[in-house]
Amino acid sequence: MAVSVQYMGLKEINGSLVVLDNIPDASFDELVEIHLENGSTRLGRIVQIMGERVVVQVFEGTNNLSLKNTITKFTGKPMELPLSKEMLGRIFNGAGKPIDGLGELYPDEFADINGQPINPVSRSYPRNYIRTGISSIDALMTLIRGQKLPIFSDSGLSHNKLAVQIVRQAKIAEESGQGFGIVFAAMGVKNDVADYFKAKFEESGVLERVTMFLNLSNDPIIERILTPRCALTAAEYLAFKHDMHILVILTDMTSYAEAVREFSSSKGEIPGRKGFPGYLYSDFASLYERAGVIEGSKGSVTQIPILTMPNGDITHPIPDLTGYITEGQIVLDKGLSQAGVYPEISVLPSLSRLMKDGIGEGYTRVDHQSVANQLFACYAKVSDARALASVIGEEELSPTDKAYLEFGRQFEKHFVNQGETEDRSIEQTLDLGWDLLCLLPKEELDRIDTDLLFQFYDSNRCERFRKHRK
Repeated sequence: MAVSVQYMGLKEINGSLVVLDNIPDASFDELVEIHLENGSTRLGRIVQIMGERVVVQVFEGTNNLSLKNTITKFTGKPMELPLSKEMLGRIFNGAGKPIDGLGELYPDEFADINGQPINPVSRSYPRNYIRTGISSIDALMTLIRGQKLPIFSDSGLSHNKLAVQIVRQAKIAEESGQGFGIVFAAMGVKNDVADYFKAKFEESGVLERVTMFLNLSNDPIIERILTPRCALTAAEYLAFKHDMHILVILTDMTSYAEAVREFSSSKGEIPGRKGFPGYLYSDFASLYERAGVIEGSKGSVTQIPILTMPNGDITHPIPDLTGYITEGQIVLDKGLSQAGVYPEISVLPSLSRLMKDGIGEGYTRVDHQSVANQLFACYAKVSDARALASVIGEEELSPTDKAYLEFGRQFEKHFVNQGETEDRSIEQTLDLGWDLLCLLPKEELDRIDTDLLFQFYDSNRCERFRKHRK
């Protein structure tokens, strides 16, 4: 049973941190109530313990705190989030407090925001897929239920627009009346971006199945560190208590990591690469590993973390460490964006390591894996043909290389590029893939079985495609 103890006075105040001495039996991450002289109360949590000296981070900052007259109450329990199925359709701040004007949430239970460790043996292998309606993702880097598949972006690219489109269009194959919901967490966003997300979700009518956590850029950094933990706690509750399939979108993990760096610096910890703490890897893992499917549960938690790579550098610690933990990545490309392609997904460096077991017969379509392999292989040859054309000129290329150049142009224009509100079924996406492959000679399609070629390849198909797309 949690024991509540109160102490008068503080040892020192340092930024958003306060230090207290002679505190026995304190616990790491324990929730603390701080009562000011004026009668107001702030919350904090224990972030460091050195013997009987504890360091508490104050959520609302340390302005107007008194060293002598502040009363600190140790609650004996970690920070908990109130949970209810009524969270769907609601908007919360980064610390889980409602900000949509609809009143307090009536919780069915409370849960520690740090989550419960999952026994690896109890995890089920992720299978079956989530359809986003976006061809390049669904066909080439399919999102599997229970997977963690990050989007690597750059400043100025349309990752926010892509996140909204995924929220609006994402669907699962209907199974025994199971629900599908989305938990959307935005960290360190400006007011106009937060308003954009809210407006788009309301316009498209999907807000009723979305739980939003919004941490604004002028909110305290401690709240930014709590936001993904609150979001994942809500997702786990809906998935494993209510058997729902939950897709969690976390944007922007770079803002989160920078908050961790600032927090680490204020504690005086020794910095690692680019000033980030040495434990950034394990900190990321504590979030990303909360995705998955648990044996005996009908629900699942799938994650799409979005991060903007500082200066577009994929070797920066944030994308680098994320790539070690997650099962693939979707990379956005500035060159495609400047060419007017949306979504500007760079196909060759993108992959989904789990897609092979969640597609094909019984999940999508029997030809899915073969089409994906062939599109990757052909698009890789487009890069070679373009490099050669830049040296000797397009007129000097062989007919096969010219066919690859044409394939590359049409692939980017019609397959990768699609409307912001265009929602393609998996059948439409795969048929479009075949239309494009038919632009190439049959002997170039060496990644596809003869039976599938006989069934789907048709030289008249490319003529119909050209006429239709003019």
